[in-house]
Amino acid sequence: MATIQKLSIGEVLPVLECPPVTRLDLIKYAGASGDFNPIHTIDDEAKKAGLPGIIAHGMWTMGQLSRVLSPYLHEGFVKDYNVRFHSMVFLGDSLTLHAKLIDQQDDVYTFSVQAVKQNKEVAVKGNITFKVY
Repeated sequence: MATIQKLSIGEVLPVLECPPVTRLDLIKYAGASGDFNPIHTIDDEAKKAGLPGIIAHGMWTMGQLSRVLSPYLHEGFVKDYNVRFHSMVFLGDSLTLHAKLIDQQDDVYTFSVQAVKQNKEVAVKGNITFKVY
């Protein structure tokens, strides 16, 4: 089984492929998060706001990206997580999740992470700091 602690600077975690975003994904997220802004669930409201269609919640996309470290939670926890949003995620978009180890200080590992859409456009990019037990 892979382990964070055996990684060297510059190594990458296995890439995760997400299925296409569905309306149901966003409806469930709206209920879980309390973010009922209709641009995330109702086509006409998104169009009224000047969008070509409904968009995924930024925090939903950020949450998807954090999954890249889920297989390693038995080793530690996410200590810090910060991102910048680069492009909107629409219904039907598929995300590919990437993580690369960029720093390691004792038991703290810092990863550069990004979620890339099927058209190669970066949706979200940032860093996750992971602390091992």
